[in-house]
Amino acid sequence: MGFRLPAIASAKKSLTRSLSGSKTLDIPKGYFAVYVGESQKKRFVVPISYLNHPSFQDLLRQAEEEFGFDHPMGGITIPCSEHTFLELTSSLSE
Repeated sequence: MGFRLPAIASAKKSLTRSLSGSKTLDIPKGYFAVYVGESQKKRFVVPISYLNHPSFQDLLRQAEEEFGFDHPMGGITIPCSEHTFLELTSSLSE
């Protein structure tokens, strides 16, 4: 299970835009910002290592299908509830 090359290029472009914005000071090296939530989006800063996990890759595929990789907020929007995202990321941290 891997990434499609066009998706990586698009995600990288989106992350570069998000990291070049005014909020770069609170994103440490090796992390990136995502926006999560159904009606109101909450910003999370997650480790780049999450990109290697199949469950996180599934979320990214859903994000691409639903939103594409061009976001007005400057980061990737994940199409799930905050609760679901927190459960997933806590399992990846273990």
